[in-house]
Amino acid sequence: MTELISLDIKADFGMLKKPDTNEPVYLTFNMLHKPALLGILGAIAGLKGFTKNGEFPEYYELLKDIKVSIMPLEDEVSNKKYHERGNFSKTIIKYNNSTGMASEEAGGNLMVAEQTLISPAYRCFVLLDTNIAEQKKLRENILSYQAEFVPYLGKNECSAWWSNAKEHKYSEFKPDGFFKINSLFVKEEALINGVKKTRFIPGIRKDFYNLPFMYFENLPYSYVGAPLFQYSYRPFAFTNSELKEGYSPSDSFQLLKTETNVIQVY
Repeated sequence: MTELISLDIKADFGMLKKPDTNEPVYLTFNMLHKPALLGILGAIAGLKGFTKNGEFPEYYELLKDIKVSIMPLEDEVSNKKYHERGNFSKTIIKYNNSTGMASEEAGGNLMVAEQTLISPAYRCFVLLDTNIAEQKKLRENILSYQAEFVPYLGKNECSAWWSNAKEHKYSEFKPDGFFKINSLFVKEEALINGVKKTRFIPGIRKDFYNLPFMYFENLPYSYVGAPLFQYSYRPFAFTNSELKEGYSPSDSFQLLKTETNVIQVY
């Protein structure tokens, strides 16, 4: 049986390192992406991580076919937003790695500067098949707030935890008029063509805290296999704008409707 559950993942700090950056500053992805989320789910379920070069970790092999959906967190009760138009606050943290194992420079001291997320928070939806043992255990651990290993957000110094875990009723969503997608979604068509146009009327006061916005980020979607073992990317978007009925962000991924949200699972 397939069940949809959600959990709110939070951390004091996060560093979802971009692999294509080097000196002088290592950069981070802003949004939590699917490969990183699968790592968190693997830690909760007690599956092994990366242990050998040239091989996928156990958690990825067993969980890679799970469909997920991710959105930056907004607290419905307090109306608190943990992000600003899709963006999380960031800072640069500098430190020295003097273990002697991280650098071949004289003295073995590597000076590192990392862009780091401040108080990142995401709501993650996961479609689980409870007929599969690993996914059944993952469901039980999420709903009972137990983890076999400590989950972290990109680096083990950035420990994470989750709250507000719950099951959802859901159905396939077919637009009937203007609609919103509340989650990140894979964008295969230009978004500007699908957004409902809003008119500016002089003299009408605007709510500047809820002005329409569009957020875009090229995010890891999966891993490429041998010989590269690198990220495969997709263009993602996040917006509070209404979309036209005929707009389809992607024919490859399904839209689902829960009690309060429309999400894309991928």
